[in-house]
Parts: sequence; C-alpha cells; structure tokens
Amino acid sequence: QVQLVESGGGLVQAGGSLRLSCAASGRTFSSGAMGWFRQAPGKEREFVTAISRSGGSTYYADSVKGRFTISRDNAKNTVYLQMNSLKPEDTAVYYCAASRANVVYATTLKYDYWGPGTQVTVSS
Repeated sequence: QVQLVESGGGLVQAGGSLRLSCAASGRTFSSGAMGWFRQAPGKEREFVTAISRSGGSTYYADSVKGRFTISRDNAKNTVYLQMNSLKPEDTAVYYCAASRANVVYATTLKYDYWGPGTQVTVSS
C-alpha cells in the first residue's frame, strides 16, 4: 500500500514557476513508475508526465514538454514536478500517482495509488 500527498500548489502569474512535491509512504514507493496528472473544471483528468523507477525514463505530454520537469528522490520517497513558463491553461488540480509497474504509462488506468491533489492556478 502506498499513500501519496501532494504539496506546493498555489496561485502564480503567467510566466511564473511552481514546484510540486509528492511525498509517499509505504514500502513499495521505489518499485514502480510515478506520474503526474491534472484535472481542470469540467474536463477529464489528463496525463502530464511520468518517470520510471530509476528516473532514467521520462515521458511528457506535448502540452508541457520543454516547460515541466519531473524528477524523483527514492531515498526521500518523493517525486517532484518543476513547472516553468506557466500558462493560464495549466490551471488545474494536480494529482500524483504511483504504479506498481515500472512503465511510464500515460493513462490513469495503469496507476494504482493516487494523492488527493493540489490546486494550481495561473492568472493571466
């Protein structure tokens, strides 16, 4: 069992930066891939990025490529999402997710554990 808690969300102006953190508890954190998803009001939850167990493999949605960076520190049981050049369309609740498999999936169906989410609001 893995418990996930996101932090670092907030209000930022367009062009600004935020760093989200996802702290995990449970002995299986380092065994699988981790991902970030987001959900804007009235929209479905969408994939943002994912990282493999070692951090050697990452995958990004086209909408965030070149602006967002995912990383993880297995010793600290934490995964990070550095978000730069934020745009109003990045406004959403951001969710951290953990998969038991070490594959950087882009679908919610492949993730087994989810955090409660953290709100990110980008003003224009």
